[in-house]
Amino acid sequence: MPTPPYLRIQGLTKQFGAFTALGDISLEIAEGEFVCFLGPSGCGKTTLLRAIAGLDIQTAGRIEQGGRDISALPPSRRDFGIVFQSYALFPNLTAAQNVAYGLSHARARRVEVTGRVRELLEMVGLGEHGRKYPAQLSGGQQQRVALARALATSPGLLLLDEPLSALDAKVRVHLRHEIKQLQRRLGVTTIMVTHDQEEALTMADRIVVMRGGAIEQVGTPLEIYREPASPFVADFIGVMNFVAATVVGEGVRLGELELACDADGLAPGTEVTLAIRPEDIVVQEASAGGPNAVPMRVEALAFLGSFFRADLVAAAPAGTLLRADLPVDLVRRLDIAEKSALVCVLPPERLRIYPGSTVHR
Repeated sequence: MPTPPYLRIQGLTKQFGAFTALGDISLEIAEGEFVCFLGPSGCGKTTLLRAIAGLDIQTAGRIEQGGRDISALPPSRRDFGIVFQSYALFPNLTAAQNVAYGLSHARARRVEVTGRVRELLEMVGLGEHGRKYPAQLSGGQQQRVALARALATSPGLLLLDEPLSALDAKVRVHLRHEIKQLQRRLGVTTIMVTHDQEEALTMADRIVVMRGGAIEQVGTPLEIYREPASPFVADFIGVMNFVAATVVGEGVRLGELELACDADGLAPGTEVTLAIRPEDIVVQEASAGGPNAVPMRVEALAFLGSFFRADLVAAAPAGTLLRADLPVDLVRRLDIAEKSALVCVLPPERLRIYPGSTVHR
């Protein structure tokens, strides 16, 4: 018998006047899962988080947590801890007092509070900083205090609203690893809102990609990256090449060029958008032919540290531009430079097609 979800959202709608911020959202989250709500600004991800917290009560729909209907409960009667982008620490309280704030309101005994605060500060690597005020701490340290405060009452659900976006890049990378390790250790069900695809790919067990107040796709990071359900998801997660094509027989046609790929049951003559990731384009080193081998010319070459990004122009159809990520050793070995002529293979299993000829950029 399958385990019931820890958090169940059914038919959730949120309207602000005539504007529908969320439209009929349904989602299930398992206990101990780390889920990221990912999408561009205005897609509804923060509104959904706030509805779960009770900070913005939904217009319609139902929310259950641990089998309990919390749809109409105020935030104070819901079981969650929350961390905001802005830290939201009390500037006149020390780090220890900030962490103790929630426990003091829970009427815990002073000796218990002191021990719990010390344990939490140690847990987030700030054992020696309890007496410092927020102004004496770095951004990363302040966010650790906010995290410790959110975990103080051992909530069943941890909500993170873009907690790392105010930090500089190096601190952000370090702290996301720490948060993920801490979440695994505690086993607390966690939802994080982010617009940063790399953050979602590296931290989440599952990603919920949102657009225009609706869920576009739910899946593991690998599923979302490798099998994007729509051109929007393909374009939003990572880098993707898009080319207008037409379905023919066992593949697609671009001008005079025919490529083998799974036509996904679409009828011949259907206009489609062909998509392939830059890292999936393979430079053919030997002169042997094969399926989907395309003569190309290097228009531009940019060194990006661990790889080169090449802009490739196909001879046919004239002017078709593809972006490819080439390993450094390959570029050196074949002496690839601007204006170099290459034969590139577009592996059939790496090509995806979407109905409609709109080419996204």
